[in-house]
Amino acid sequence: MNLSLPAYSVGPLLYCPANNESIVNSLVNEKFGKQFSLALCLEDTIQDDCVADAEQKLITSLKSLHMHQSDKSFFLPKIFIRVRNPGQIHRLLDELGDSRTLITGFNLPKFSLANADDYIQVIQTINLHGDRPYYIMPILESPDMLHLKHRSNILYALKDKLDHVSSYVLNIRVGGNDLCHIFGFRRHSNESIYKIRPVANLFSDIVTVFGMDYVISGPVWEYYNGNNWDIGLRKELNDDRLCGFIGKTVIHPKQIPLVNESYQVPLKDYNDAKSILSWDTTSPSLVSGSIVKERMNEYKTHYNWALRTLLLAEAYGLK
Repeated sequence: MNLSLPAYSVGPLLYCPANNESIVNSLVNEKFGKQFSLALCLEDTIQDDCVADAEQKLITSLKSLHMHQSDKSFFLPKIFIRVRNPGQIHRLLDELGDSRTLITGFNLPKFSLANADDYIQVIQTINLHGDRPYYIMPILESPDMLHLKHRSNILYALKDKLDHVSSYVLNIRVGGNDLCHIFGFRRHSNESIYKIRPVANLFSDIVTVFGMDYVISGPVWEYYNGNNWDIGLRKELNDDRLCGFIGKTVIHPKQIPLVNESYQVPLKDYNDAKSILSWDTTSPSLVSGSIVKERMNEYKTHYNWALRTLLLAEAYGLK
């Protein structure tokens, strides 16, 4: 079980095209608040013939952000770069110079058996020669995982590969929209992705394979305006939590506070978790009524839940 607080505290991961030149001003002036992470995307949000230009704008933005740090104090989120291929990682770190210290890690889209070894070799190399860790967040969204005949073999093979660099795997992420796109599906603002059974079944298999050792983040919710978009997001966040996901990819700043609120820990859960973890294990009884006497707490059954609950409380607070 992953007990690393940074893995739990990625939280809402705000996606932003890497060529968005307003991002520096937004960060310096804390327009998105103080509890989120940021992914600067060089992949799906960038036209294929604009990648080189987007790389240069990303580098310029990060260097400018690095300079602003010496002028004023402001919240700096965990910053990730969503790359297109392994070769971009070396090149970007070289060109970023001193501003590479702003980078927490890299999102690896369409992570699959075809590219896993190359990505893993790069992450091993940059961490071998670096003075600080760079993390990865592989995104499971490739079409080959949808085929039932080979799915379990693919998922377990990917996990075996990631286990060799597990200390650098901050989150496993899932690409909900990419997977829906393969079928031609799209949910409305009152519909949870967990009602789309072919995609939800794959999510369940991903949690089964990776969930005992890694933190897995929930899929993107694409609505940020209109009727009841927030109600729909809250509903899907509830489904996320129940199914084993922590955190969520977001595509608009309005979604950030809802994700943070969703992962706050109810006070009764927090108190029960503390009680379970401080249990007198020499006692003849390992089961007891909860603090508010509405459910049963059992030491052997709820220990892992209690560990996760306290990590979530530290990352998101109480409600």
